[in-house]
Amino acid sequence: MVDIQWMIGGEAGYGIMTVGVMMAKILTRLGMSVFDYVEYPSLIRGGHNAYYVRASDTEIFSQKRPIDILVALNRETIDKHKHELSENAAVVYDPNVTKVEPNEFASTVLLVAVPLLEITKQVGADRLMINTVSVGASLALFYSDYQILQDMLQGIFGRKGESVVAINVNTSKAGFDYVVKNFAGKFSQVVEKKEQKNLLIGGAEALAIGAIRAGVKFAAIYPMTPINGVLTTLTAYALKYNIVVKEPEDEIAGINMAIGASFAGVRSLAATSGGGFSLMVEGLGLAAQTEVPLVIIEGMRPGPATGFPTWTGQGDLRFVMHAAQDDFPRIVVAPGDFLEAFTYTMQAFNLAEKYQLLVIVLTDKYLNEGHGTVATEKFKIQNSKFKIERGKILTDQEAEQQTDYKRYAFVADGISPRSIPGQKGGIGLSGSDEHDERGLYNEEAENRIKMMDKRFAKLEQAIKEFSTPVLYGEKEASLTILGFGSTKLPVLEAMKWLKAEGITVNFLQVAFLHPFPDEQVSQIIKNAKKTLVIEGNKTGQFEGLIRERIGLSINHNFRKYDGRPFYPEEIVEKVKSLLS
Repeated sequence: MVDIQWMIGGEAGYGIMTVGVMMAKILTRLGMSVFDYVEYPSLIRGGHNAYYVRASDTEIFSQKRPIDILVALNRETIDKHKHELSENAAVVYDPNVTKVEPNEFASTVLLVAVPLLEITKQVGADRLMINTVSVGASLALFYSDYQILQDMLQGIFGRKGESVVAINVNTSKAGFDYVVKNFAGKFSQVVEKKEQKNLLIGGAEALAIGAIRAGVKFAAIYPMTPINGVLTTLTAYALKYNIVVKEPEDEIAGINMAIGASFAGVRSLAATSGGGFSLMVEGLGLAAQTEVPLVIIEGMRPGPATGFPTWTGQGDLRFVMHAAQDDFPRIVVAPGDFLEAFTYTMQAFNLAEKYQLLVIVLTDKYLNEGHGTVATEKFKIQNSKFKIERGKILTDQEAEQQTDYKRYAFVADGISPRSIPGQKGGIGLSGSDEHDERGLYNEEAENRIKMMDKRFAKLEQAIKEFSTPVLYGEKEASLTILGFGSTKLPVLEAMKWLKAEGITVNFLQVAFLHPFPDEQVSQIIKNAKKTLVIEGNKTGQFEGLIRERIGLSINHNFRKYDGRPFYPEEIVEKVKSLLS
């Protein structure tokens, strides 16, 4: 079995993310299952950047601890990561830039000294292209045919002209050839190309593509880690799919623009992180009171305030569930992987319009800025299955036949027919105060009760469309793990490792968090021998939600709030300690 984790580290400004994605794409084209993850400080330039790419010829779900190929563009990378090296790892470095002593490492570690900077000078490239040299050098350690990298560079840089392609090919080929000449056959793992059955996609890309497939026509997004990938992806496809993508002056303007666009009749999106969501809170109430459909992607990162801007966490669950004053219906869904980021975003737009309410897609930095392989066939199936459902929108003919249009008519399911501005006969009022059926301000107690009940009646219908919590693994298990969002990825990886050791664990993923699936979760917990909640926050927000909703306590918890994702090794260790 081949299981390689490659990592490149160095100072910001050396294109580490660019070549990290490039390596992930190479391994995907070789038919491997791939996962990547990036860590970087919140600095414009400088600071230590690390890009992890893991690939295997069997299915994987997350990163792992050991590094098999470490590309060190500076000494700091070696100091920070040499303790993470696997037994037969390789370290690629420039001996003219980074001083390395062989006795720093185990005797089994392969030191791959490549004159990265000298090579860039020889081919007439900028010194920053040491990253490109390192990709070629890395490839040569585990794969013998350079052509796959050349084809990729042609695809990436072809539009920039042959001279740009040539300099990238020359630098990477020089690195490749140097390693072939001096280190051929010395690395412990060799990759053999297989048929490519997967596509590589990032979490933010999947969210954006899901929105495009769902028919989004307006997006207002103020740049903020970790949702910037949603903004850039939508911008890249804006002209092709006739989407208006706005970068507003702040998140307050953004949500109000999105509400206005939705009121005007188009599918609308806002995206932000916790700090930006804080500014959107008053707008949430406006969307709820006017029953305007709205989808918000909230990418969690640690707070409070500007907090830990470029790191990951799951501390916004309670915030998105309860933000804005008083009670109003909303839906909160948290995708757990890259395919779910695509499918749940599509579903979010249908739910928002069919039930005329707010849907929050809750993600985090780990998922948004990571990439993973998804079976192409699965992606095609989900794409073909999806049908746009816009709900009770009056046609022009239906609107024209209205003699007394009531935008907020009291109907059994709570979903009042919606007109689009400009439709003859469909003129109604929408304001932020409590109102009657026509939208006129009304403070009578009876009307207030009926209108609140009407709004909440919609959830009774919407909940029928929610995906039920999924139990991964065998029904009978020594331990049941519960979690939400991206914890799914390292948990599934840990389960695979535990199974290989004969330890049976299952995992209950709760994706639709609000309204909470009380009965299904209660049944699983009652049948479990032991339970463990895994979540990325200090106070156990998900665990508390379970206890609040179903009155059952969890036996154990594993919480992490240092800005780093869960590692499968940590989960394996925790499970073993509980079962021993």
